[in-house]
Amino acid sequence: MSISIPERIAMAHAGNNPTVICRVPSGWAALCDMQFLRGYIIHLADPAVASLNDLSQDQRTIYLGDMAMIGDALLEVTGAYRINYAIAGNRDPYLHAHIVPRYLSEPDQFRKGLPWSYSREVMDSVPFNYQRDRELIEQLAKAIQKRL
Repeated sequence: MSISIPERIAMAHAGNNPTVICRVPSGWAALCDMQFLRGYIIHLADPAVASLNDLSQDQRTIYLGDMAMIGDALLEVTGAYRINYAIAGNRDPYLHAHIVPRYLSEPDQFRKGLPWSYSREVMDSVPFNYQRDRELIEQLAKAIQKRL
């Protein structure tokens, strides 16, 4: 069962969203439910809005700046060689950004494509697991907090 963006934000406020890394000025950084690429993060806008276009110019600047800051933290913590950023909101129509670390160890045909070029089987093969991912969350939170 999929959890909607507003539900994820409500859980973050209540302190019971285990995927949450930390609060950022424009919302929340949280590990994605799929961890086939270690450190895949979802940046949730809070308050929830439908799209980037629903934010004022100042809010957009903060949101996009937070996106890049989260990417900087991912580079530091994971050793990724680059970060992919995507905002779509087609399936869950609320503003959220996919911040995806890319690794030189990925097979060429996937590393050079979008993260979603992997098969559904591969993407679902490494679901979020709090016990396994707790240390990563702590490292990312520390790396993000020092940039705030």
